[in-house]
Amino acid sequence: MIKTINYKNQNSLNQIKKFLANRREEENKNYKIVSQILHNIKKNRFKALRRYEIRFSKNKNIKINKKDINKKIRKLDPKVKKAIDYAYKRIKKFHLLQIRKIKNLKYVDKLKNKLEYKYLPIESVGIYVPGNLPSTLLMNAIPAKLAKVKKIILATPKVNGDLNEGVLYAAKKVGVNEIYSMGGAQAIASLAYIQKVNKIVGPGNKFVAEAKRQLSGKLIGTESMYAGASEICIIADRYTNINQIITSMVSQAEHDKESQCILVTKDKKNNSKIKKGITKLLKDLPRKKIASKSLKKNGLIINVKNDKQAIDVTNEIAPEHLEINVKNFKKFENKIVNAGSVCNGKFTPMSVSDYTVGTNHVLPTAGTSKFSSGLNVNEFLKKTSIVTLSKLGVEKIGNHAITLSEFEQLNGHTQSIKSRIRRN
Repeated sequence: MIKTINYKNQNSLNQIKKFLANRREEENKNYKIVSQILHNIKKNRFKALRRYEIRFSKNKNIKINKKDINKKIRKLDPKVKKAIDYAYKRIKKFHLLQIRKIKNLKYVDKLKNKLEYKYLPIESVGIYVPGNLPSTLLMNAIPAKLAKVKKIILATPKVNGDLNEGVLYAAKKVGVNEIYSMGGAQAIASLAYIQKVNKIVGPGNKFVAEAKRQLSGKLIGTESMYAGASEICIIADRYTNINQIITSMVSQAEHDKESQCILVTKDKKNNSKIKKGITKLLKDLPRKKIASKSLKKNGLIINVKNDKQAIDVTNEIAPEHLEINVKNFKKFENKIVNAGSVCNGKFTPMSVSDYTVGTNHVLPTAGTSKFSSGLNVNEFLKKTSIVTLSKLGVEKIGNHAITLSEFEQLNGHTQSIKSRIRRN
């Protein structure tokens, strides 16, 4: 079921790169169909949106009113409400610390020129939440609310013909302004062209991710990462509990058939036990088909000889989630520089960070942790530079600016600067 690569030399690394590239390139194959959906909704708006929702989800009721929301919430198990409340408190507390570190900058030089750097909230944000994940609603909406985004709009698809009461409860608790029952690329198109939000965030399947990619920078902003199908990489040694490896691999695989699960281990003696354990665990898993397809297609065990190889391979994978489940994780934690989230030691399963730890679980996938970060309060803030020059200041710094504008042959710039400078 799961492929194996023995890391020996550069050729082995090339094999790993090829394995990763196959999955990442496949995610781009949906360009044409997504492009058609975006174009159709841009042109025909709600009429096209409704047609796609009926076609893909048999959904006719897109806008959800408060009465229906409250009715659904009343059916929610009190135990689940309590768990959502607990997660809300921890996520808010952790992200509130990020706000405290964000400060407007102000600098006045000796010429009395004033330079400022000001943080401003994005005015409207669309959040996409897969149909049954209240935890994802919290992860997206809480930092947006803390950043003081005025308008937060939720797009969430129905599951088995119904909206998830947990998602609705979480949305009400955070203070989401509007809720729409819609999914897939058509939901992203609607948020951009019908609701006309300034930014869209939230993880989704390959169609959702592709729709965001195509729209990003043209009409709306999206996260600075690529939030695609979920991933995990586990670093293990001979001291690692085999059952912990097995359960962590399966926990990610059950997300989506495009999920990626990779084990990097110095102890290849346990490979057969791990594979057998995964097969056994899958037998009674409700999402067995999804997890099995994921592991068959994107599951991988990489046998390494030493810590350096493990570090090099992991940095090349640049996983969304990383579990460093070895006897001494401190040997690795400062040398792994490419990972969306790192879970250290045997007591830190990635799965708990999906819910109640407090850190964000919307993270960079498909290798984008090499250059981007997980969702945070900064994603919902814009930074604006404000400049106020004095009469003396523009003369002093303007002369050097004129020299540069003339060197760059931009005469209009030169004339503009000169128009502000006092004549002798």
